[in-house]
Parts: sequence; structure tokens; C-alpha cells
Amino acid sequence: MNASRLSRRNFLRTTALATAGTLAAPYVRTAHSAGKLTLGLWDHWVPGANEVLEKECKKWAEKNGVAITVDFITSIGFKNILTAQAESRAHTGHDIMAHPTWQISIHRDSLEPVDDVVAAITAAHGPYVPTADYLAKFDGTWRAIPAPIGSHTYPMVSRLDLFKKYAGIDLQAVFPNSPARDPSLVEAWNYDNFLVAAQKLFAAGHPFGNPIGATSDSQDWLGSLFLSFGSTMVNENGDITVNSDGTRAALEYMTKLTQSMAPDVYAWDDAGNNRWIISGKGSAIQNPPSAWAVCKRDNPDVAEQLWHHDTPRGPNGRFRGSLPYFWGIWKFSENKQAAKDLMVHLAARDIVHKLLNASQGYDMPLLPSYYDDKVWAWATPPVGVLYNYPVRGDETTIVTGFPAPPPIATQIYTQAVIPNLVARVTQGGDSMDDAITWAENELEGYMRG
Repeated sequence: MNASRLSRRNFLRTTALATAGTLAAPYVRTAHSAGKLTLGLWDHWVPGANEVLEKECKKWAEKNGVAITVDFITSIGFKNILTAQAESRAHTGHDIMAHPTWQISIHRDSLEPVDDVVAAITAAHGPYVPTADYLAKFDGTWRAIPAPIGSHTYPMVSRLDLFKKYAGIDLQAVFPNSPARDPSLVEAWNYDNFLVAAQKLFAAGHPFGNPIGATSDSQDWLGSLFLSFGSTMVNENGDITVNSDGTRAALEYMTKLTQSMAPDVYAWDDAGNNRWIISGKGSAIQNPPSAWAVCKRDNPDVAEQLWHHDTPRGPNGRFRGSLPYFWGIWKFSENKQAAKDLMVHLAARDIVHKLLNASQGYDMPLLPSYYDDKVWAWATPPVGVLYNYPVRGDETTIVTGFPAPPPIATQIYTQAVIPNLVARVTQGGDSMDDAITWAENELEGYMRG
């Protein structure tokens, strides 16, 4: 693997990588938080989810003598991100602000340390998934906590009937709605065998479909696929590592897989794969339960055949894309203690259970101890359709750009390096060497900026 040393390596190490942990002061619950508290939260797409969260916030506020205001800010047009940027610069705004995946890295110097809050939550409910540390912990200090709403992952969403009829694969037998998995069947669910299945489904007129472009969904499935072949764009030390055997293996695989995909995937937006599976034409996509939820309404016959399950395994392991959400407290907040009290309160199991039901199982807590919640086991149709939405086996959840230092991973993600790399080889006519050279130049440019 050829690696190029970056000029700002030392800077990245000190600003983006977690160093030796510091001992945080213990979290102390106050008798009465009191005062005023304002929240700027993500406007949930699931009808009714906002109301349940707001109700829980107001119940806590009344009990603790706090005057609370909850504003739900849409992510359409990136209004939530723009609002956070404006507040950070003006040093005024909400006390608690919701931040999508990469934003903690951007605002870390403006966010109050919350090591005591994290310690209180994890002491009661167990550790967070490692992705939480990667995205919200800098120089040994937590700058935000994983939000109780908004986080989601990208499992496979496949048609049971089509896989059984045309590919000879019983996905319910491989990934049942119970812990009783057959290890040999799971092991056989790898990218080589998935390619064979995709070819058969394509021949039957039901191709696999995921977008390949400058979209979020494109990143979230291709990043995990590339990592499963051992390909990273930049490593944890800040070295450019795209020129590798793993990258060539992933690109070679994609040249074969794209021949058995829906032909217009290069033009799809983030809703393209949703529409594909809902239409009845698609055999499989990768997506949170949002596609299934809409399918229940618009095409219930197809919804009854959908099943969420693990991604295929590659030579380097089995990975699933994710997009975590975080809540941070601005340093200029005038009621930090009340904000911390509320954060701990909303992380309680009984409240998270209410929030999960309100989102119909869409939200994915970053606390694995909550994965036994019945919301996924009881989802229907079909019964158990969401059981494997929480990671049940050997998958590792990642964010595309990992393991690069977050400031660089942010650029890898937002500039769609991996989808563009794939498109250059599979559609644009570039050789692998030319495409990889292009990617190296792009990555070097991010470091010079």
C-alpha cells in the first residue's frame, strides 16, 4: 500500500484524533435545574415523532422548574446546519443544538465539554458504539452526546420472494427474526455470492439498485463496501492510502456489480433507491426503514416481502454505513447545568423506548444495550421485518471516510470521493490507475486548503 505523507499531519493528530483520556469530573444531578432552556432539534421526518420528544422535554421541564422552548429545524436545504453555523459565529442562540454526523468536528471549539454527561449515561446503560467516540470525542474530551433521535444505519433491504425465486436464497433462513443464526449461512453471505445473486436477479428483470453519485446514500453504501475490501482513502495517521490493492479490488468488484444494477443509478438522488424498491422493480437496496415505511402506504404487497438484514462480507470484514446524530451544548449557553440534566434524563431506557416507537423504529441509538427493544422485533409486515435493523451479528458500523481524521473524512464524504472514483471507472472510461491518481490529487487538495 503506497502512502503519501500529508503536510499537516501533526495538526490533524492534535485536533482530530482522540489522545490519552482525561479524567472527567463526575456528573452531579442538581435538585432543581431551574432557569430557561432552549433546544434547536432536528425536525423528524416521521409524523408524530417531534410531538413525543417535545412532550418528554416539557414533562421534565415542569418537574424541574425550567421554562423550556423546543424548536424543530428542518434539514431540507441544510437549514439545521446553517442555523448552527450562524449561532456558533454569533455566540447566541439555543442552549442545546442538534448536529448531524460531521458537525461536531467543525464546531468542537464552540461546544461545552460533556464528559460528565457521557460518563453518567454509559455508567447506567453501557458504552456507546466506537463511531460515537470517533465523531464526538476530540483530544480526549467529549464535545457532544449521541442524540436519542435521528441516528440511522444502512442495512440491506431485500425482497424475500425475488431472492428465493430467482437467486435460490432464503434470506429469512440466513437472517431470522431471532438470535438463532446458522453461522455457515451467514458466512456464505459474502460479496462474491451476492454478485452471483445480483446477476440472476438482473437477468430476471429485478436489478439491485443503489445510487452512485454525489449523494448521501451513495456514500453510505459504497464506503462500507470499499472498507470490506480493505480500501481506505486516508488512514488514521493522516496518510493518503487510496492507492492500494484494496481499492483496486473494490473497483474491480464494482465494474462487475454495476453491470447487474439498474442502469440509471448514476443519476439517482437519495430517494432513487427508495422509489426503486417501492416500485416493485427492485430486488434490493441499502437504506434505513424509511423506504419500507413508505412502501407500507404506497405498495403494501411489496412491503410484505421486504426484509432488513446484514450487508455482505468482504475480504476485510462486514461493514454497515451509518449517519449518527449528536446533541451539543454551546459554550455560550446560560444554563449548561439544566442542559446536562435534560440530556441524561432523555437517555433513560423508558424514554428512548417511547421515542423509538414514535419513529416506528427508524432511529438507531448508539447504545447497543438498547437493541433488545421490542420495537424492531414486533414491526410488521412481515413480522420481524426490522429485527435485523440493529446490528445482530459481525457487522461493524462505520461512517464513510473512516478512519481518516474527521476534518479530512468530512471532505471525503461531502466531496463524494468514493462515488466519483467508482463512476470514473465504471461509467467514465477511466483506467483504475488514472482514477486513483485523480483521487490522490483530490485528497491532497483537501489538505492544502
